Amino acid sequence: MKDFDFNNDSLIDKIAKIKSGTISLGLLRLLAFFALGGFLILFLSDSAWWLIPSFISGSLFIVLIKRFNHLKDQEKIYHSIIKIDENEVLRKARNLSILDAGEEYLDKLHPFANDLDLFGAHSLFQLINHTSSETAKEKLSSQLKSSFQFTTADQKREAVDELSNKMEFLRAFEAVGISFFDKNIPQNQWEKWLEKEEKGHSWMLFAGIMGILGGTILFFLAYAGLIPFGYLGLWVLIGMGLLSFVFQPLKEAGEKVPSKQTLKAFRNWLVLLEKENFNSSELVESIQKLKDQSLKASEKLQGLDRLGYWIENRLNILYIPVNLILWTDLILYYRLTRWKKKFGNSVSHIPDVLSDWEVWTSLGAFQKEVGMKGEVELSEELCLEVKNLNHPLLKPEKAISNSFSIDKDSKLTLLTGANMSGKTTFLRTLGTNLVLINLGLRPFGNSVKLGQFQLFTSMRNSDNLGESVSSFYAELSRIKSLIDRLDKGEKIFFLLDEILKGTNTEDRISGSEALIRQLEDSPSLGIISTHDIELSQLEEKISYVRNYSFHSEIHEKTIDFDYKIKRGPCPNFNAHKLMELMGIRFQTT
Repeated sequence: MKDFDFNNDSLIDKIAKIKSGTISLGLLRLLAFFALGGFLILFLSDSAWWLIPSFISGSLFIVLIKRFNHLKDQEKIYHSIIKIDENEVLRKARNLSILDAGEEYLDKLHPFANDLDLFGAHSLFQLINHTSSETAKEKLSSQLKSSFQFTTADQKREAVDELSNKMEFLRAFEAVGISFFDKNIPQNQWEKWLEKEEKGHSWMLFAGIMGILGGTILFFLAYAGLIPFGYLGLWVLIGMGLLSFVFQPLKEAGEKVPSKQTLKAFRNWLVLLEKENFNSSELVESIQKLKDQSLKASEKLQGLDRLGYWIENRLNILYIPVNLILWTDLILYYRLTRWKKKFGNSVSHIPDVLSDWEVWTSLGAFQKEVGMKGEVELSEELCLEVKNLNHPLLKPEKAISNSFSIDKDSKLTLLTGANMSGKTTFLRTLGTNLVLINLGLRPFGNSVKLGQFQLFTSMRNSDNLGESVSSFYAELSRIKSLIDRLDKGEKIFFLLDEILKGTNTEDRISGSEALIRQLEDSPSLGIISTHDIELSQLEEKISYVRNYSFHSEIHEKTIDFDYKIKRGPCPNFNAHKLMELMGIRFQTT
């Protein structure tokens, strides 16, 4: 297998050169094809000696096809690299609208995914995802939604850091996926086919050899006029009976074996992995799954690739007459069963391992393209301390960083603030960065120190007409699930935005205070945002409550925000002024 060029320099010039080369090869290929046809006609109508130039022109035609296909594949690679570079620019600018949003993974019942924009329009999935296969895409979505395991995330972070420094490898791996991977055949079909035992009887090999020898001899005897062509027809009828034994299993193989394009993606991914050296334990362990003392994984698949080509083209109009005369399907099936028996078990896991690498390279590419170098420190205590943290989905030039800490002695933060001052964004900043850390990525800030806990959020609680559920009831159901988990002793960091906003002020304040007092003995840390400034008085009554706030500066015709969190309750609110700016006229008495 020829190597591809993955360098992203002068791509337009390279593509132009390839186009020129393919035009020349296309003309030569056409000439070789017509020459082959002409020599075969002369062979059939004049003399058997014309078989020699037929063989030469046929060989030349095959060589030209291989060279032409390689150039076209290289052109695909260059176009894929252009797409990769364009997507990198979009991600850096946070213009994510054309990227796959992963909306099928939205889950309103998930503890935090729906509230933190992990999927959907302008989501973290769009910023991270570089996968090509559906399997890898599902694995990435599962990791985004997975429960927190910060201790194992340390090892992942080491692997991601290593990958983020392998820019050429990341570009090549993604380019191969974009260029060749075919999503039409689910990978699990192939795995099930490999697990199914095939019976390649020895008589098939014998009959296949006899078919080639007998068919060739009978054809030339009939061609020379030494026997009637009817004998050749009888030979074909006998062959049809024998070929019927392998027709169905070869048909099934054609349906289950990945397409030639997908096998090409697998082989090229394997070649890239076999050439690269890795040091981190997670990556070395994954590479070991692909290693075999006898033969490289890419070489094993190369054998299947050759067989797959013939399996795909069995119903080709040129192959059918050759198969009927020479019984080539018998040899093809026998070779397939031998390959399957020899390598089936050792390659069945390859697509799954490669999908893991699609996820790894997605994380590495994210870290290289838009990631930051924030430090992560694990603590034995239940705590969270962040320094200069900002939201990864905000444009870097507009993102405002904040520092914040919470621990078991000050476990509940009441967050007050003016409308649009940054409360909700701050909550999502904390939650999203925790998801990044759990993935093995680095936080968007200077540092994060944290203990072991799970994340729970309640921010987007909407009504559901189909289920006759109001937004207030939806929020209460959400809070109940949090209480149930805390009652079971789970360590949870929760983020509740605009708590109990669906009811009147008196009930909202009394209900919020009751919930806050109920949390006293729970193994939890949490932030509750509210517009009810009355709740800020709880800091004086409850030892573990602390007030933080976001402020606004009100002018005659504008309201300014600094989006910086401050200790203490919010001194003023801006809803009245905002309504005035929107045209609502208040009557003065």
